[in-house]
Amino acid sequence: MTSDERTREIHELDATLRVGKSGIDPVADELRNQLDNETLVKVKFLRSSLGGTTTEELADELAEQASATVVQTRGHTAVFE
Repeated sequence: MTSDERTREIHELDATLRVGKSGIDPVADELRNQLDNETLVKVKFLRSSLGGTTTEELADELAEQASATVVQTRGHTAVFE
């Protein structure tokens, strides 16, 4: 897959998980489950989840908990594989 195809695939993804004020713990298992069935999963980080951190920091923590890899972060969204 070329990088243009990968970028298009990421752009066309809908966010299937949302991280809110409860943080990343409630969604880590669900991310892991979704990655068992999908190549890529897009996660939206609501402002209430940030609490003084960045999307990148939260995405890295979530990736660690879910045994995933952060493919891309942009704005308040991250894509995992």
